[in-house]
Amino acid sequence: MRFQTKRIYSSVDPSDGRRILIDRLWPRGITKQAAAIDYWAKDFAPSNELRQWYQHDATKWPEFRKRYFEELDGHGEGIALLRTELADDLNTIVYASKEEDLNNATALVHYLTGER
Repeated sequence: MRFQTKRIYSSVDPSDGRRILIDRLWPRGITKQAAAIDYWAKDFAPSNELRQWYQHDATKWPEFRKRYFEELDGHGEGIALLRTELADDLNTIVYASKEEDLNNATALVHYLTGER
């Protein structure tokens, strides 16, 4: 599995490979056509409660990752299918947050690649 992360408001590039949106809510101000999303993985996005608790507070990042990984562990069969589906391609995990490093896309990549 090869991953990169990219903000949904950044320009789409053919080198993005498969584009997967990992937000529970559709990002404001962008059409589905302009976003060029191949798969909207909203079922694997952080819960509303977790997202609202975190609010991109860097001091909460370690706890956010821990809680998010616990949520992802609860999707065992779906995550296994996602890993299989994403195994051979370059995948761009797309997110809406202004925070470029400490966001749910980065956490998902860490989870899928076994970086605990």
